[in-house]
Amino acid sequence: MSEDTVKQIRSFIFENFLFDADEEALKNDGSFLEQGIIDSTGVLELVDWLEETFEISVDDEELIPENLDSVNNLAGFIAKKSS
Repeated sequence: MSEDTVKQIRSFIFENFLFDADEEALKNDGSFLEQGIIDSTGVLELVDWLEETFEISVDDEELIPENLDSVNNLAGFIAKKSS
């Protein structure tokens, strides 16, 4: 999991979902859904961003919390899909 990938993910989340929140508002291992950061519509926006930014394809069966529900989960998923 690259630090650059984590920074890109955090930047995307702040720009699109947390807006004026401070850096402390987003823990890398915190659940986006449980914290109310991303809803089901937001997941679709997140997937579009992942596919464009990292040039990966996210299959329907990969749309699970283990892949998409935190900064750390996303970074691991991107690393797995990119290898």
